[in-house]
Amino acid sequence: MTTSFRAVGRRSLAAMTAGLAFLALAAPPASARASWVIVEFQIPTIDSEPDGIAVGPDGNVWFAERWGGNSIGRMTPDGAFSSFPIPTANSQPLAIVVGPDGNLWFTEFYGNRIGRITVDGAITEFAVPTPRSWPHGITPGPDGNLWFTEFLGNKIGRITPEGAITEYPIPSTNTGPALIASGPDGNVWFTEWRGNRIGRITVSGEVTEFPVPTANSRPHGIVAGPDGNLWFTEFLGNKIGRISPAGQTVEFDIPTDRAQPPFITVGPSRALWFTEYRGNNIGRITVSGSVTEFPIPTQGSKPMGITAGPDGSLWFTERLANQIGQVSNAPGGWRIEALPVRSSLRPSEELVFACMVGRSAEPDQLTSTTRSPNPTVVRSLHS
Repeated sequence: MTTSFRAVGRRSLAAMTAGLAFLALAAPPASARASWVIVEFQIPTIDSEPDGIAVGPDGNVWFAERWGGNSIGRMTPDGAFSSFPIPTANSQPLAIVVGPDGNLWFTEFYGNRIGRITVDGAITEFAVPTPRSWPHGITPGPDGNLWFTEFLGNKIGRITPEGAITEYPIPSTNTGPALIASGPDGNVWFTEWRGNRIGRITVSGEVTEFPVPTANSRPHGIVAGPDGNLWFTEFLGNKIGRISPAGQTVEFDIPTDRAQPPFITVGPSRALWFTEYRGNNIGRITVSGSVTEFPIPTQGSKPMGITAGPDGSLWFTERLANQIGQVSNAPGGWRIEALPVRSSLRPSEELVFACMVGRSAEPDQLTSTTRSPNPTVVRSLHS
């Protein structure tokens, strides 16, 4: 069964006004070349707590609805939602990726299964041999298979596109393997949440572990960078780490205190982008280690998964706000951006405050108007 919706974003007048103040204060000088625009889409499923996210081969955004929906969600670029229920109840889907077979594959944390969903929404589930293994992260491997982590099982799993599963134990005990990514060296790399290590596994199953310098850093997200290294997040260490294929690690501090970064991906301009769960920012780090942070319009949104699209946009999930966010690059110059909210005077319309954002934004450039409901909430953030 498939349920389809179209999202409508809402904001309070106070929040919108505060956003305008931000826009006016944060506007760049005339020399600014570009701006990053954040757009948010409200997920129709109540309390879905979206987690992992991926852009599918169909050009749509796919995401895991961990709680309220127990579904895999799909959103078109213009904000039309569909939801595909997972057959196993309370399965808690987490990570989702595009597989080598053109389908999307996801982990079921409590369901103890690996799921496969076609772009038409047909779901097939494959049971993990180890009971209560808590499959967490998943990635397409260099060998044409998919590789996943077993958080409680303390193993790395491999599943073929046909569904055959092989498991490889991690030498250290109780490591809590979290997310996983294919490396530039033909191996698969993963984070050890409890073990405080970065792991590497060959396609034949040989595991090597490298300690993270910061104690109790809780490494979580990991991705192959554009520089030939692996990059990872330190959720409690409040850092972004870089590890070479040989195992040499460098760490970079995140400016926001206790930002708690969970996920990381490669984005435009050879930079890496990450979410800040507690910091409520989208972060960007260059391969040289320079960090920039961009506030998310919705306060306390708890951003989680993040992925890049083919057009240069980035998409992310907001776990507590129950939204999907988009970060896109806008050319410099004059722009009109708006923050729509429900008007207390006209319930059938929205009050929109528009601000000229680009070279400058003086108070006399702020105007107000009304328009019909719009599915997005927009803020322009300049780099």
